[in-house]
Amino acid sequence: MSTKYTASDIKVLEGLEPVRKRPGMYIGSTDERGLQELLKEIIDNSVDEAIAGYAKNVYVTLTKTGYACISDDGRGIPVDIHPKLKVSALELAMTKLHAGGKFEETAYQASGGLHGVGASAVNALSKHMQVLVKRNGQYYTQEYQIGKPLYPVKKISETEAKKILHPDHYQLLQVPSGTYSTFIPDPTIFKKTTEFNYQDTKTRIRERAYLVPTLYLHLKDERTGQRANFYFESGIKSLVKHLNQHKKPLHEVIYISGSTVENDLPISVEIALQYNETFSENVLTFANVIRTYDGGTHLTGFRQALIRVVKDYLEKKNGNTKTPITGEDLKEGLTAVIFVKMPSSEIQFESQTKAKLNNQEAQSAVYKITKEQLEIYLEEHPKEAKKMLEKAELAAKARMAARAARDAVVRKGALEGGTLPGKLADCQSKDPAESEIYIVEGDSAGGSAKQGRDRRFQAIFPLRGKILNTERARLDKIIAFEELKNLIVAMGTGIGETFNIDKLRYHRIILMNDADVDGEHITTLALTFFFRHAPEIIKQGYLYIALPPLYKVEIGKEVHYVYSDEEKDQLLAANKGKKISIQRYKGLGEMNPEQLWETTMNPKNRILKKVTIQDAEAADEIFSTLMGDEVAPRKKFIQTNATQATLDI
Repeated sequence: MSTKYTASDIKVLEGLEPVRKRPGMYIGSTDERGLQELLKEIIDNSVDEAIAGYAKNVYVTLTKTGYACISDDGRGIPVDIHPKLKVSALELAMTKLHAGGKFEETAYQASGGLHGVGASAVNALSKHMQVLVKRNGQYYTQEYQIGKPLYPVKKISETEAKKILHPDHYQLLQVPSGTYSTFIPDPTIFKKTTEFNYQDTKTRIRERAYLVPTLYLHLKDERTGQRANFYFESGIKSLVKHLNQHKKPLHEVIYISGSTVENDLPISVEIALQYNETFSENVLTFANVIRTYDGGTHLTGFRQALIRVVKDYLEKKNGNTKTPITGEDLKEGLTAVIFVKMPSSEIQFESQTKAKLNNQEAQSAVYKITKEQLEIYLEEHPKEAKKMLEKAELAAKARMAARAARDAVVRKGALEGGTLPGKLADCQSKDPAESEIYIVEGDSAGGSAKQGRDRRFQAIFPLRGKILNTERARLDKIIAFEELKNLIVAMGTGIGETFNIDKLRYHRIILMNDADVDGEHITTLALTFFFRHAPEIIKQGYLYIALPPLYKVEIGKEVHYVYSDEEKDQLLAANKGKKISIQRYKGLGEMNPEQLWETTMNPKNRILKKVTIQDAEAADEIFSTLMGDEVAPRKKFIQTNATQATLDI
């Protein structure tokens, strides 16, 4: 790879009009997720300089005025005149789609940006943006409004550069070269919010620090004073340790790395994996520092290699085993990070938002390197190999027991819809899109819900007491638990290897529990079940939590239902001198069917919270901490967050 990075490396394909016409095609959406994509793209441009071996630091500041400021000490975007187009390379990179050094392997071997779309797409969707470049000790700048330059790229003095720079980014004055970008999103595009999310930004920055061990990343939020600095010398091994910090690992982290060439495509592979005592899997995949949330060919290659190596090892050591191991068994308790790097000009994703890697070469590379090095590891570490295989064999036995229990239910015709659980009060509609099921705890609340519902599209499933904590249970135990088995039957999806989201009988699954500690505990247990054993229901947006009122307030002859103490206080403050009666609802059973319908079940009046997974890694950590076997992390969490708790005593 050439160290030269000049205007001739910049290729140009088209202007910015398509971005503003169809922003979703370029950043996925125009909600908060799309907004965060803007910030991620500019950060990744700086991280790419680190991957290429030039930048050592990336600084990110979220300002009180709504701007994001990002700088690095890399080579700086080229500012010389493009030989064919006779325009500064900086202006081309910022104002033309597909204009960037990432089309040429001479400038970048592996990058995380939108193939040259990144900076220009951010510029197109920003109310105002400015870039300051330092190259060879000289400063250059250009400003833009909704993607249009306000003036040609110009050379400025250090004094003028200091006026442009945010104070947190004055380090650019001390280094030979680098890039500083600041932008504010366009509110006509991002109508819901233009406020950057600190926690999401922190998570993404930390991810990149794990992936590029030589890089220091610095984050500051001026709005709150929060700061974070990241540097991980052990790279993805540190990330696996972090993911397993509240779990009991069975062995040290296994690290695999190597490079190969597939179809003339050079590919670098890094993998870290570690089994723990839990029953769930947590695998993170990356391609050129981009988190591929839906996996792809690199994940397929890893899974194929893992099952091949384990099967070969078992056959070599034990001959034929009574309990055959499958790929599903090897998922239990597995934490892994898979990271591939390849020339950015050749990388293929399923869509513009890059959730899934499509390169078949990545599958071959990961399979080859994982198989070769994991075989050696198991031979050289027999104790660790034994622990891994014992874990897989236990999972296989549990899977077979679960299948036997499931088959017994199928024989009765239950899972195929022949017989639904007797406790289920089903709805009349057979269209999942309009059907919803309320999961309610307690006979009295269940009775009120059954009487108050709209039978046409609302089903009621009453629970008896608290369900099993599925964070600590294998699939065979879950199916053996009567309440959960009946719920699985009612939903129609099956569970485990037979789970099929297309068979879901209701597209709104609503958890409706009392607004007290016990009710919240039951909701948490249910959330644990869905997150661990039916996450696709959450990902598809089918899981909700009902919000029943806390108070019934009568002011004269007027009746008001209020859902928070703040709302109650505001209502009372506006009605001084009037006769007021307040009833605090301790449980859903205190409401008659009409009240329950009017406040919590009527689509015109009710408040439902949709359950989403914004950060799967953070969610996994929370469930492991609060619902797992380890007491110490849970105690620490409670002590740390006790002051934020609202106690209903």
